[in-house]
Amino acid sequence: MTNDGERAGRARVPRDRDDDYTPEAATMRRDFVRQQIGAGLDHVGRYSFDPGTLPGNIENFAGAAQVPIGIAGPLHIQGEHARGDFYIPMATTEGTLVASYNRGMRLLTECGGVKTTVVEDHMQRAPVFILDDALEGRHFGQWIDEHREEITAAAQSTTRSGRLTSIGQYSVGPLRYLRFNYTTGDAAGQNMTGKATLAACEWIQANYPGAPRFILSGAIDTDKKHSQINMLLTRGKRVVAEAVIKKDVIKQLMGVDTETLLWGRQISMAGSFMAASANNGAHAANGLTAMFIATGQDVANVSESHAGIVYTQLLDNGDYYWSITLPALIVATYGGGTGLATQRECLEMLGCYGASKVMKFAEICAGVVLAGETSLSSAVLHGDWVTSHDSLGRNRP
Repeated sequence: MTNDGERAGRARVPRDRDDDYTPEAATMRRDFVRQQIGAGLDHVGRYSFDPGTLPGNIENFAGAAQVPIGIAGPLHIQGEHARGDFYIPMATTEGTLVASYNRGMRLLTECGGVKTTVVEDHMQRAPVFILDDALEGRHFGQWIDEHREEITAAAQSTTRSGRLTSIGQYSVGPLRYLRFNYTTGDAAGQNMTGKATLAACEWIQANYPGAPRFILSGAIDTDKKHSQINMLLTRGKRVVAEAVIKKDVIKQLMGVDTETLLWGRQISMAGSFMAASANNGAHAANGLTAMFIATGQDVANVSESHAGIVYTQLLDNGDYYWSITLPALIVATYGGGTGLATQRECLEMLGCYGASKVMKFAEICAGVVLAGETSLSSAVLHGDWVTSHDSLGRNRP
């Protein structure tokens, strides 16, 4: 424990007030860490991008975390926005992950590819207004509906690409929760929707009688947290990936027949229900995290994006319809970390960097997730899940 005097004299991470994004400033901070705790940061200090490109992405920059990138594919996609064969960059330190997804991509491609569709697009900020009682809260909600046009104008005055599409309303006692739904162009949009909603709330407060108090987030936007409301009402992109798996192809490549797949699906559905899982599939978070790191997404959004609903059918001819719906996929092709050097290269590899590309990228993400589902589910049923990790996932002597 330190006393007040020790806390007051603590060593602060150094900063350059004139220009804090230079190689010299980064070296200064690595030297500081070395002096304070004796840790060497030689590898952290080796990077290829210009620190001058980092304002808005990080503070107290000292170096880079190098995560290996593997390439999987090709994955053949027949989507509305993503069409053709894609090679997928996946940043991970988990052995077998790239190999497993690569195997699933081969299966889907040899079965004719994966169909992908973005069916909904919403990003939220959800303020709560505090009224005198429930009756006043109901009147307030009616007033919100009557002044939707003015509220929309206030919100959209802060953004060129954000569009307010609807406002959901929920009452609890004297509280009125408002869930503002936006489209956000090629950005993920959390900051955009926060700024727009703040402007809308300030207009509401200035014009509604009594100037009710509000909190900008009443927590039903569930930012970077999984929630049931997102499963039903969508956050980010709601994307479906689906494929018909040929019974002969999966037997040849995975060693599993489609009747066994259905049997295993019934058992895993019961287990997912018992666990109240956010995903009744195998491991959407694995593929999404690897793609998010490679392409400069906000990796914390995996907490929402990994939610998924698998639906399958054993067809009359013995083939197997397999789909996964991602109801809260939060991705961007513009802004955030997408423009940094290596991340931009990975997006460009997919043809997804920049404007008017986010729907394409969302469809690719969903297709990759389905590839991972087919591979891991088959490995578990065939019995080579553990052996594959033993052969590819161990780096210890």
